[in-house]
Amino acid sequence: NHPAAWFYTSDALRTLCDIWDKHGSGLTNMHGSTGDIIFLGCKTEELEPTFSDLEGDLGGSGSDMRTPSCCVGPAREWACYDTLNACYDITQSFQDELHRPMFPYKYKFFGCPNDCAIARDM
Repeated sequence: NHPAAWFYTSDALRTLCDIWDKHGSGLTNMHGSTGDIIFLGCKTEELEPTFSDLEGDLGGSGSDMRTPSCCVGPAREWACYDTLNACYDITQSFQDELHRPMFPYKYKFFGCPNDCAIARDM
């Protein structure tokens, strides 16, 4: 997922691309308005080393709570509430449930009527 409601620094992009050159195809693209970086072409045996170099977790999947991310929220005057603060609070409160399913449902909510969150965000 993209960094919640923020931006990628050129240093972060260089690091990601260097890791992807090492473990993957070196090809990436950005997914629409979500800002997700998609890393194209990786062999299965390179997945764990890639996440290790990223200092990340492979996580889990399914109908459960995912790693939260949020929209730009309070950076726009039409936001209904502080999405960045809500995302932080949810992450801290449910840290242990993020990757080992405890919730039977996905959650999706937005900071304004633009409805730009994607279903897998939460």
